[in-house]
Amino acid sequence: MSGLDLQAQLLAGGQRFPFIFITAFPVESDRARAMEAGAICFLIKPFDGEVLVRCLDTALARSGAATGE
Repeated sequence: MSGLDLQAQLLAGGQRFPFIFITAFPVESDRARAMEAGAICFLIKPFDGEVLVRCLDTALARSGAATGE
């Protein structure tokens, strides 16, 4: 199962997680699909560690907002 398939299956089941995609094989249509489905980031290897930290910060902030924290 691909990450995109996992994202779709979890969303269809009512699960909401902050997705961060990491790939070494960027495909624009995959990036667009992931982001349209609510992904936080779509990172292409290699990437700067600070970029990942910003994505994680965003994911945690959105997750906290969703849970009322």
